[in-house]
Amino acid sequence: MRIIETWPLESVISDLAFRPDGSQLIVAAGNRVLVYDTADGTLIQPLKGHKDTVYCVAYAKDGKRFASGSADKSIIIWTSKLEGILKYTHNDSIQCVAYNPVTHQLASCSSGDFGLWSPEQKSVSKHKVSSKITCCGWTNDGQYLALGMMNGVVSVRNKNGEEKVKIERPGGSSSPIWSIAWNPSNKSSLNSSVLVLESLFPSEDEHNDILAVADWGQRLSFYQLSGKQIGKDRQLSFDPCCVSFFSKGEYIVMGGSDKQASLYTRDGVRLGTIGEQSSWVWTCRVKPDSNYVVLGCQDGTIAFFQLIFSTVHGLYKDRYAYRDSMTDVIVQHLITEQKVRIKCRELVKKIAIYRSRLAIQLPEKILIYELLSDDSSDMHYRVKEKICKRFECNLLVVCSQHIILCQEKRLQCLSFTAVREKEWLMESLIRYIKVIGGPPGREGLLVGLKNGAILKIFVDNPFAITLLKQNTSVRCLDMSTSRSKLAVVDEHNTCLVYDIHTKELLFQEPNANSVAWNTQCEDMLCFSGSGYLNIKASNFPVHQQKLQGFVVGYNGSKIFCLHVYSMAAVEVPQSAPMYQYLERRMFQEAYQIACLGVTDNDWRDLATEALEGLDFHTAKKAFIRVRDLRYLELINSIEERKKRGESNNQLFLADVYAYQGKFHEAAKLYRKTGHDSRALSMYTDLRMFEYAKDFLGSADPKDTKLLMKKQADWAKNSKEPRAAADMYLTAGEHMKAIEIIGEHGWMDMLIDLARKLDKAEREPLSRCAVFFKKFNHHGYAAEIYNKMGDLKALVLLHVDTRHWDEAFSLVEKHSQFRDDVYVPYAQWLAEHDRFEEAQRAFHKAGRQAEAVRVLEQLTHNAVVESRFNDASYYYWMLSMQCLDIARDNSEKKEEMLKKFHSFQHLAELYHVYHSVHRYMSEPFSSNMPEILFNISRFLFHNLTRDVPMGISKVYPSRAAHALERLEGFSEMLLLRWQCLMNFSRSVLEFRYASRQSVACSEVLPLVEFYLEDDISDEEAVSLIDLEVPRVERNSSWQEMSRGDPEDDPFTAKLSFEQGGRAFVPVLVNRAVLRCMSRRDVLIKRWPRPLSWQYYRSLLPDVSITMCPSCFQMFHSEDYELLVLQHNCCPYCRRPIDEPS
Repeated sequence: MRIIETWPLESVISDLAFRPDGSQLIVAAGNRVLVYDTADGTLIQPLKGHKDTVYCVAYAKDGKRFASGSADKSIIIWTSKLEGILKYTHNDSIQCVAYNPVTHQLASCSSGDFGLWSPEQKSVSKHKVSSKITCCGWTNDGQYLALGMMNGVVSVRNKNGEEKVKIERPGGSSSPIWSIAWNPSNKSSLNSSVLVLESLFPSEDEHNDILAVADWGQRLSFYQLSGKQIGKDRQLSFDPCCVSFFSKGEYIVMGGSDKQASLYTRDGVRLGTIGEQSSWVWTCRVKPDSNYVVLGCQDGTIAFFQLIFSTVHGLYKDRYAYRDSMTDVIVQHLITEQKVRIKCRELVKKIAIYRSRLAIQLPEKILIYELLSDDSSDMHYRVKEKICKRFECNLLVVCSQHIILCQEKRLQCLSFTAVREKEWLMESLIRYIKVIGGPPGREGLLVGLKNGAILKIFVDNPFAITLLKQNTSVRCLDMSTSRSKLAVVDEHNTCLVYDIHTKELLFQEPNANSVAWNTQCEDMLCFSGSGYLNIKASNFPVHQQKLQGFVVGYNGSKIFCLHVYSMAAVEVPQSAPMYQYLERRMFQEAYQIACLGVTDNDWRDLATEALEGLDFHTAKKAFIRVRDLRYLELINSIEERKKRGESNNQLFLADVYAYQGKFHEAAKLYRKTGHDSRALSMYTDLRMFEYAKDFLGSADPKDTKLLMKKQADWAKNSKEPRAAADMYLTAGEHMKAIEIIGEHGWMDMLIDLARKLDKAEREPLSRCAVFFKKFNHHGYAAEIYNKMGDLKALVLLHVDTRHWDEAFSLVEKHSQFRDDVYVPYAQWLAEHDRFEEAQRAFHKAGRQAEAVRVLEQLTHNAVVESRFNDASYYYWMLSMQCLDIARDNSEKKEEMLKKFHSFQHLAELYHVYHSVHRYMSEPFSSNMPEILFNISRFLFHNLTRDVPMGISKVYPSRAAHALERLEGFSEMLLLRWQCLMNFSRSVLEFRYASRQSVACSEVLPLVEFYLEDDISDEEAVSLIDLEVPRVERNSSWQEMSRGDPEDDPFTAKLSFEQGGRAFVPVLVNRAVLRCMSRRDVLIKRWPRPLSWQYYRSLLPDVSITMCPSCFQMFHSEDYELLVLQHNCCPYCRRPIDEPS
């Protein structure tokens, strides 16, 4: 603390107030109000207006007006121009006044009441109180007013004067409240523990209004706005008369009966005395936003003090510990910017930090902390030891197991248990001390004395080692990483660097106030002074840049600088010293400097210089840092060539020049080393064709052709395709020319080229054909394939273009391409929902499995969709397909024949069921009742076991019962239906010997007969075709008998039907065959492996027609009618004009 000025007055100084900008000081002295200029302490003007002692003054926050209150019971409002503008009175003397910091409302308090006045009001609203008001103060937001009273009560009122909180102090009226003040920072840490590791930013719950209350019970207390006390009462040794916070709320100034002003933390911890006076300190105020304090005393003295807070701190590498708020220690990690606060609750006098140790000296003890872990980024400290003893020292140093106390000339080494182990007495005052490392318990200290001596001391050695002695006093010291060099800053601000071993002065630089060696580079140091940072590498000139503050550390590219009270890590590029090394082609040293921290451009310059200097190892590491893969590939290729035995540095340098763009220099070196081809490749790759021609001169035609090809490549990449195509044709590169022409669709040019090509050049011709197909010029593509004689490609072309007629004509001539045509044709038909044609196409292609699969899907769909007529047709086709497979594949013969008979049967069922389904689902039917009855009868005969999908037994039954409603027919049908149900088995047996008409399911007068084993089908047909005329004719049968009629097997069959039970097939011999008429015999000429079936009509007058394709039999009239309706067979859908 430093006293600025003292103004003695004759009257008691009752109150003080600063103008918000700090330019004026308002003093209540006697019955006058004095206005002083704070800059020089001159009295600006005394204000007269009160008739009695002025007790209080207050300035509005906006600086436009201030108020004074007096024992004459009046309040006067003054302007900033020192003019009185308003005066009002109370019934008692005025004790205190306070302006609302937000609304500028004035609270004036007397012995019996308090009033609230604002410029907008014409009158003052007054409120009675139960006790004399001694002090008052508004909260920071201006919402509440606190009143301190003589009876020991603190009353908190709102802006309307209503009491919201009442705080009753324990002492009551014996401990009157004499001063109160709200903390302007709105935060408190009184509830925090002694050791707190936390962020420097307070949490949300710390933000509240804190009221400091001082009473004449000699106690200092703190309360929240709600009236809740924070912490415990602080006992004082005097009666407090005034309490005032600093502008930021970090400190409290308090004075009273002890005749001095004292400094406290915001938590109420006493830090020290500001100034002692000869009488009571009646009032004290802190100048806004400054460290100036003014005191007013009972004897009329006004004392003006400046508080100077010295920096208490410690640094070790990247950890910086410093004092904050006088009682806290903040440890800052300079690299990660992490900070932790250690709350000591006492005045922090000294701080020392080393590795994981932290020592803090308090007035009555020293605390030793250690890190919780060995992690370099760990910021959690815990108490390791407490040395509860008072020490007086100028400097404090901590080691792994010791603390070092420095008091003038004396050094003491104490263990953490306060045992003094060593003591050294120096010949002069100690000016600087620093721990320079070492094993735990054996660390070394670097000590600088006022007489210029520099010593090295080990904590386990009682003898000090003198390193050197200079004539000037030591101000700052540092030793290089290898302990070989010593940097000293003397009292003349000169930086001197010595060789420790030879004691030789290596160099010296002026204008230095601090110095630090780089911990990562032996030959680099920095020093600061005169607002500049100086960096020196080896014996090169110093590089300067502007920097405020003191250099205290240098690690890599980071310089730790202390400016005023803050420590900062400044990132300093090491570009200047790196370039100094590069100028001397010291690439290894330049790389070490660059590793400390330079820009990417600096790294690139280092890499380039090293590459041109053929220091490939350094260049490679530098290019890795800038991630330049191009140059890394070059270096790797050169290293591989070196391993193979190449040693021509000029050739390596030529490659480097080529990569750097120095093409002419590279070409000269290539020619000099006999590698002309490399120069030519370089020029052509760079599209420098004119330079390439000049370089070649009259060279080999092969090289000229190669140059033409590369020029064509360049034209292609340069978006000049036509020129590129012409160049490729000139160079004989037909494929590249065709690619360009085809990609751009120049068909005329492509046609001319294709016709000029020889048919032996198959690859270019094929590529031309591909482009013709791409652009739908199929005729030209076909022309090329014909020219090449590539029939398969021609067939595939017709298939791809869906030119089926041309494809079929080729297949007729070249049957080996049948699969290539019919398979895609079938697939195409299937894609266009032409499934039946697709099935036939698969069949033609010999893909029986695909054909069957298509038919099965068609059949299933028809059944599901109740298209039973189509289902019948598809089942018939399936049966014929199975028959073809059985004929061609002997291994599947039995399986396929079984499927053939099954599908034939299903085809018949679905064909007749179609009529029943239509009858039941449609309103009208074209079928006669007898036909429906026969169909239903047929279905019941054949549905005795499994019922196929989609067929219902209910429909035939319902159809038959529906016929009962037909007039004149019901009795007959009912009788026949009952007979059908009772004798179904008998009729079922009969069907093996007879056939039904497919159109009406009526039983035809046909009997199947079989040939004797020695009669072939051809012989049987020839015997039947003899057509022997018949002699006898009757009304029922037409037969020709060559013998006894009883020998006729068909007559025997009739006899069986009339009374026999077991069915016996009709077996005929040659004699019987000769007797048969061709008109009476129907033959189903099944393809192999099936046998032919023979039927004889027993009623020749009944005309029966058999379809030559499906071998189904009809009454001729029915068949002719259906053919006229559908123009095809109603069963197999064979067109009527198709030959059988």
